[in-house]
Amino acid sequence: MAARSYGQYCGVTTAVELIGERWALLIVRDLLVGPRRYTDLKQGLPRIPTNILSTRLKELQEGGVVRRVPLLNCGLVYELTPYGRAFEPIMLALGRWGFQTMGDPSPDDVVTPDSLTMALRTAFQADAATDAEYELHVGDVALRASVREGVLRVYQLAPTAPPIGGALPAGEPDAVIVAGPGIRHLIAGDVTPDEAIAQDLLAVVRGEVSWLESFAASFHIAPLIAQRSVA
Repeated sequence: MAARSYGQYCGVTTAVELIGERWALLIVRDLLVGPRRYTDLKQGLPRIPTNILSTRLKELQEGGVVRRVPLLNCGLVYELTPYGRAFEPIMLALGRWGFQTMGDPSPDDVVTPDSLTMALRTAFQADAATDAEYELHVGDVALRASVREGVLRVYQLAPTAPPIGGALPAGEPDAVIVAGPGIRHLIAGDVTPDEAIAQDLLAVVRGEVSWLESFAASFHIAPLIAQRSVA
């Protein structure tokens, strides 16, 4: 770790030395969803070179952020230490900050089950959430988002099999939503649910369309800085 030292006595400096290298934050992001095998991490980060993934995992272990443990029926997996898991509120805040200037995706940008899971957790508003079961499809990724008493649980349905996240809640989802990247406009509050449907940003393919109002209230990221008109 010393070779990457900035030579400053500062908590921010220490944090950057631990997780500031390229790809390190995304490894931590995916491990916040749950333990992952090396192959799972590689699949979730398709552009990361294998030597870089190995190096980052070694560095994160040396820094006390990640550990390697045996998991029943999975062999050895990587998971966050308690110190690593303490980064979660910072990661969610970082996601909300970055959301403000995401813009439209490039043709090569991908959505992975873990990135979409963390996106939902980033946008979740516990105080405004209504109990509901949503199934969300974005490209090849399908998730079940279960909201109960202000608590969100996300289950990954596809392309993983069997589902990741534990046993699915009983019964059918209240709404099945098929969306593209434009769903971010609904989450940002740029469009209403009716406008999102009219503009073909998403569709409710099963269940009552009215559930989209609850979804928009439960998953919302407000602007960090109020826009002011220029005189």
